[in-house]
Amino acid sequence: MHVVILAASAYAVAEPFAGGLESLTWHLARGLVDRGIEVSLFAAPGSDPALGAVPLDVAPLQLTAAARQDVSMVPERWLREHHAYLQVLLALQGRSDVDIVHNNSLHHLPVAMASSLPAPVLTTLHTPPTPWLEPAIAIDTGASGTRRSLQHRRNSHYVAVSEHTARSWSHVVRPGVVHNGVDTERWLPGSGGPDLAWAGRLVPEKAPHRAIALARAAGRRLRLAGPVGDPAYFAEVVAPLLGDGIEHVGHLDSRGLADLFGSSAVTLVTPEWDEPYGLVAAESLACGTPVVALDRGGLREFVTPPVGVLLPAASTAAEGAGAIEAAAALDRRACREHAVAHCSVTRMVDDYVALYRALSSVQGAA
Repeated sequence: MHVVILAASAYAVAEPFAGGLESLTWHLARGLVDRGIEVSLFAAPGSDPALGAVPLDVAPLQLTAAARQDVSMVPERWLREHHAYLQVLLALQGRSDVDIVHNNSLHHLPVAMASSLPAPVLTTLHTPPTPWLEPAIAIDTGASGTRRSLQHRRNSHYVAVSEHTARSWSHVVRPGVVHNGVDTERWLPGSGGPDLAWAGRLVPEKAPHRAIALARAAGRRLRLAGPVGDPAYFAEVVAPLLGDGIEHVGHLDSRGLADLFGSSAVTLVTPEWDEPYGLVAAESLACGTPVVALDRGGLREFVTPPVGVLLPAASTAAEGAGAIEAAAALDRRACREHAVAHCSVTRMVDDYVALYRALSSVQGAA
């Protein structure tokens, strides 16, 4: 089997991962290769060389002076991304050696051009509906009411990373579900400790400021890990709250994060948006550390009472403090066993391989 993976172009698929999308793509590519499957990965420049990724890049972007003078020109970054995917998809039109094209990007072109490719195209929906993807999928599935041409060959298939995310797309498509996974051989259990952990991009929608409020109400130290995704938010909201037991430890790779989770009493997950899945919570559970999370998005699908506490999104810091103490008393071994059974990357890759084979079989029979 030969699988082409189209990654998102915003960040390199390399450690330290910018987010869950890059982590998933890296683990999926590695897991497929470990199973003897040929993988061609197209990803942002700077991706892990061990993956053999072909850069999603168009350099230099060929624009004449006349084209650049067009007052309607969109930002050059958008143009580069668009033409990078266009270049790859046009090249794939003539390939007969590809069995599956797995679209892990957030771009509309792989959906829009799926019918022109000889291999089935599987798109994983990693986010709630976006203004680029939603209309493209609606046109592909006929949900927009737009009549497709007689030459349109339905070649697109969809899965979401959680039941919650699948429901958020149900007005345009009814995707299957393949839950994300973490490598439980890399995310190993630790002995715990008195402190709290939080990890993710430091941006308003991840709301580290709410984790800080919970930690202060609980009277516990908190270590925040992750890249500063929104410098203004960090400077104005987060930085003034640091100190006195609240520390930003930087952007850690998976080993550093595993040490952080494994040496903590509880990991806080505090989204102010609906998490499509909630990979940080799964990573924490694999390290044996219970989770306290705001009940947003897909988290409730695997953060269950034996391994964590879900808080209503509008909970006060005082209510959160009680949840932290309750979670800290949970059995760390049960957290680890739950992650191995329900959140492992092995299960995720197995699910995708089974889906690839089913789609290839249907395509071959057609």
